[in-house]
Amino acid sequence: MKVSFKPSGVCCKEMVFDIDENNIVTSVDFVGGCPGNLLGLKHLVEGTRADEVAEKLAGITCGGKSTSCPDQLSKALREQLSK
Repeated sequence: MKVSFKPSGVCCKEMVFDIDENNIVTSVDFVGGCPGNLLGLKHLVEGTRADEVAEKLAGITCGGKSTSCPDQLSKALREQLSK
């Protein structure tokens, strides 16, 4: 299922991801943000269980912010898994 998420407190404006019937993240795309870092994040999480990704990325901060793009992706995945 393809999901669109609007993160808050980060440079990225939108995250679009797909989770299959086995809860595997099959694709992730980011609109805005740091291209190189987000491309790296995309390649690292695709093919991994959504709950595992959410656990590993939760709580990561960026600069002086209380959140980050990885932390916001964790939030989005957890919200989707709880449905």
